[in-house]
Amino acid sequence: MAHRIEFRQHGGPEVLRWTPYTQAAPQDNEIIVRHHAIGLNYIDTYVRSGLYPVNQFPSGVGTEAAGEVVAVGSQVTRFKVGDRAVYCQSSLGAYSEYHQVDQTKAVVLPEAISYEMAAASFLKGLTVYYLLHLTHPVQRDETLLFHAAAGGVGLIACQWAQALGAKLIASVGSESKAERARTAGAWATINTQSDDIAQRVAELTDGKKVPVVYDSVGKATWQASLDSLQPRGLMVSFGNASGPVTGIDLAILNQKGSLFVTRPSLNGYITTPQQLDDASAALFAMIAAGKINVDVPPAQRFALRDAEHAHRALENRKTSGACLLIP
Repeated sequence: MAHRIEFRQHGGPEVLRWTPYTQAAPQDNEIIVRHHAIGLNYIDTYVRSGLYPVNQFPSGVGTEAAGEVVAVGSQVTRFKVGDRAVYCQSSLGAYSEYHQVDQTKAVVLPEAISYEMAAASFLKGLTVYYLLHLTHPVQRDETLLFHAAAGGVGLIACQWAQALGAKLIASVGSESKAERARTAGAWATINTQSDDIAQRVAELTDGKKVPVVYDSVGKATWQASLDSLQPRGLMVSFGNASGPVTGIDLAILNQKGSLFVTRPSLNGYITTPQQLDDASAALFAMIAAGKINVDVPPAQRFALRDAEHAHRALENRKTSGACLLIP
């Protein structure tokens, strides 16, 4: 009997339950992956809490994991049994020992990349890929502001921006997190607990401000993000860690310099198998070249059955960088 984490109502971490289940056979275009490592992402807390409500209960949690393919459907052409696989756009249910995944949502994992590295970096790395290459193609010597830069996405962004020759200003919540961001490649840091964000951005850029802000924090940093932008700058709001941004007055964008705003997601940019393959290849190349490394401290590797504890640590800001669930 296999086990998974599921919940039967929205709520706090206490709604997560360790539950036995029988793994179904794959549908024609599906693969069954036996998980070796599972990605723990802040968006999982949005699903559990109801900020992103599910369609029915009981519901699984999570969309990212890496492991071995143990069964394939009759129409599967991208995988064979025994292949190493990683995915991050599956249906909910990755918090499990096994998961069935549409073959178009997964890629073959190169032997040089461990299961744990893959599960810790795939969703976050593809997110950074679309943010820096597609939403706003970052140029060499360009300065940008990136909030929550000591988080899992942020630390990869620091490394990727440095590889592109860009100057990433890392917004973080403590001096220890600032040090992590600098070590990862941030050009400069802002401590949101002690610094005025927009004022510090202006100081760092000699009053020019930045052409783009990447903001996964949401409500708490919305105003400061707008105030940090150059005229016709782009505000990229891709998360809600402090709560969603609501009640936007479009006239503010005009008043602050004809600003642009976008609310992107990975599922809006990676929509075909070819796009997934291209993005994955770019990420794997960066990892193989040593330009991106994701270190998961032992304290941030949680047993799968302890998902409730993992969610509490994540929401209480007890973690920094990537976290994993281990079956």
